[in-house]
Amino acid sequence: MGGKLSRKTEIELTNMCLICDGNKVLVQEKKGTKGVVFPGGHVEDDESLLESVIREMREETGLIIENPIVCGFKDWIQEDGTRYLVLLYKADEFSGKLKSSEEGRVFWIDRSDLDSINLIWNMKELLEIFDSDRYSEFFFKIKNGKYKGELLG
Repeated sequence: MGGKLSRKTEIELTNMCLICDGNKVLVQEKKGTKGVVFPGGHVEDDESLLESVIREMREETGLIIENPIVCGFKDWIQEDGTRYLVLLYKADEFSGKLKSSEEGRVFWIDRSDLDSINLIWNMKELLEIFDSDRYSEFFFKIKNGKYKGELLG
């Protein structure tokens, strides 16, 4: 009998949350980039996925979100073989006072103005996941030596 192939994969777990207030959404200018994303961060070893998104939103935005809903995933395989998985959440219930962090400045923007700002890291495609039931995953594959992303249902 041959050796058993391992089915375990090293995964870097992260989250991202679209926080909505009526027609406005919360965005973040990440330090070191020239663009805007939705806030998020890493899952710590000793916390649940839900606890991680609540903690990250508090740390990065000053807001305490309630009842975040999982909308889908963004994922890809990194060059070292590690899978990078972003759990996508949406929340419209929150308390606290908005404040920026060392991760970057956070601010509200009207949804109608999202096309006029520099959304990076495929945030426009992620809005398709946040806003509809049509897609649940944004997956990157390497094609012709470059990452190419695809929305999956």
